[in-house]
Amino acid sequence: MAEENLYKASLSKAMALCSRREYCLEDIRLKLESWGVSEDDAGRVIGILIKENFLNENRYAEAFVKDKFNYNKWGKVKIAAHLKMKKIPVGIVRSALGSIDDELYRRTLGDLIVSHRRSVKSKNQYDLKGKLLRYGLSKGFESQLLYDIITRIV
Repeated sequence: MAEENLYKASLSKAMALCSRREYCLEDIRLKLESWGVSEDDAGRVIGILIKENFLNENRYAEAFVKDKFNYNKWGKVKIAAHLKMKKIPVGIVRSALGSIDDELYRRTLGDLIVSHRRSVKSKNQYDLKGKLLRYGLSKGFESQLLYDIITRIV
């Protein structure tokens, strides 16, 4: 009886969480585990959340990509790595990353590099390019794209 009450309470709590913002399956699985819900009950809760459309991996991945690109100015490599850590399937990650406009992506990277260049102190061109490249890589942008843009700018 107590386990059934825990199941019902965790289901309603999970529904309330998912109605406020997007979560992926892994986030909810970890929350249910931290609440002391058994694996079987967690599976039932997640099944209901998916059936009732509270959880949707595609929707989560698209929202994650949009937010991290627009607000954090992350590149596709970093976004994909974070989605992989959340155990989002590769096909869904590829599809979500495909929603980023290529022209906007290149423009955003160019703006980031130009902006960072103003604050970088370097001894020579080689040092400057290295620092800009490391910065772009830390933001998760592809190395070939970075080479092209840095060569054009510097």
